[in-house]
Amino acid sequence: MFSHPVRVYWEDTDAGGVVYHAQYVAFLERARSEWMRALGHWQDVLRTRHDLVFAVRAMRIDFRAPARLDDALQVSVALTGCRRASLVIAQSIHRGDALLLDAEVRVAALDAAGFRPRAIPQPLYAELKAREAQPDQDGRRR
Repeated sequence: MFSHPVRVYWEDTDAGGVVYHAQYVAFLERARSEWMRALGHWQDVLRTRHDLVFAVRAMRIDFRAPARLDDALQVSVALTGCRRASLVIAQSIHRGDALLLDAEVRVAALDAAGFRPRAIPQPLYAELKAREAQPDQDGRRR
């Protein structure tokens, strides 16, 4: 599992100092981008050299507790499904041991020029497939 730190700033909050719900989506996106970067795959390089972009197709988010101004958060990324032209990613946001949010994000692989579905290039697909979380005895992916 990959984890990315995020600090909550004024621009992330509403008038009450609580993180605005749409800002969590930005935190999740940032962590996914940093996860790909940590794997050695910068998004701009994927776009320019491989004609590949990833786009969110669907997202399920469970808001469990609020984050507030100046909180230090950890945003996790775990690949739970890797198909030829799509990924399923489990994400969560924690403040210390407290779970604030969990999400399932479905991402489509698209050609950068026309935004049409395409297969993930074989070397990247093999690397991602190897990182896919495997189900445990209870059927949960770890």
